[in-house]
Amino acid sequence: MVFQEIKDSIAIHCETTGAGPPLVFVHGWSLCGAVWRFQTEHFRDRHRCITMDLRGHGRSSAPEAGYGIEDFASDLTSLCEQLDLTGATLVGWSMGAIITLAAYPKLRDRLRSLILVSGTPRFTSSGDYPHGLPPKETRGLSLRLKRNPGQTLDAFFRMMFTPEEARGRSFEPICRDIVPLLCRPSCTAALHSLDTLASADVRAVLSDIRIPCLLIHGRMDTICPAGASRYMAERIPRAYLAIMDGAGHAPQLSRPEEFNRITGDFLGKVYGID
Repeated sequence: MVFQEIKDSIAIHCETTGAGPPLVFVHGWSLCGAVWRFQTEHFRDRHRCITMDLRGHGRSSAPEAGYGIEDFASDLTSLCEQLDLTGATLVGWSMGAIITLAAYPKLRDRLRSLILVSGTPRFTSSGDYPHGLPPKETRGLSLRLKRNPGQTLDAFFRMMFTPEEARGRSFEPICRDIVPLLCRPSCTAALHSLDTLASADVRAVLSDIRIPCLLIHGRMDTICPAGASRYMAERIPRAYLAIMDGAGHAPQLSRPEEFNRITGDFLGKVYGID
């Protein structure tokens, strides 16, 4: 367990396990680095696995302000620089995928590849981007969060899984091994981060990505529709798209064996590891 002092008294909590080419895992809105446990335990034999808690999330500093996409991207950039990472792969999930894309221009020389999970370059839909949620969805979520933060965050977590996933045997390890490790953000941090999620647009970065990029998406994702990854796959020159049938928004949790196999096959080609 390490706290990296980034800047302006912001401390980012990160954990490292394993050895080998580095993988940096970036979680989504309202959660923390613990959501990657099934991946770090699997890949630590071949990779140095680094999980971080975004500012305002998990055990990282939670300032009263400073939750713009540029703030999150700057924290990720500074962390990679302070750890002096080279040949790294960034693994971003949901909002973490947007942050990963936002950080790419400054980190490109340190990176070997990208993995974007349940990602989108723009969370809300617009006239020229139909692959997000209607803006009213984030406004409604914000109102519910103000009224009852705990209940709203619990409901959002459940939305990440299809009804079949939530009733299946694969949900038992999530409840047993992941849920107890999750740290809720403060209401202030959650609201500011949600505002950023609703407004961020990193579509301009896509065509500039020149390294291999794996896009993994659950076909049944209702939070970030799978069309978002198809959109990115058409615009990232070296993109590989994997759509997981029957999976929701968190395939790394609900279908870890399949997810890790897809990810491992990609990393094996990127790093030449059998």
